Amino acid sequence: MNKNKLKGARRTRRRIGIRKRVTGTPVRPRLAVYRSLNHVYAQVIDDMAGKTLVSASTRDKGVKVDGSTGNCDAAKTAGTLLAERAKDAGITDVVFDRGGFKYHGRIKAFADAARDGGLKF
Repeated sequence: MNKNKLKGARRTRRRIGIRKRVTGTPVRPRLAVYRSLNHVYAQVIDDMAGKTLVSASTRDKGVKVDGSTGNCDAAKTAGTLLAERAKDAGITDVVFDRGGFKYHGRIKAFADAARDGGLKF
């Protein structure tokens, strides 16, 4: 089995383990983050109702990034934007779902920016 398949399988196992423990409620919704090669996407989700309350990504028009959208600076900008939108929707407490990605690099930059923007998790 090649290295990339093993890497994807490990991420899938981590993701399943995280989702067993993390559930979004109306009081404390889930902040789910996905990282692709070129972008970072995030949603604040109420799992009980099955609805996305707020979303932001590096593809949004509100995200002003110089150069690449797949780096830590772009992730910080998206995290700040998500925190602003969540505060406007009246959301302050969330549960962080890193989606099986290691808490490092762009995921960490996004989370720190969201915390600095006023979200608690």
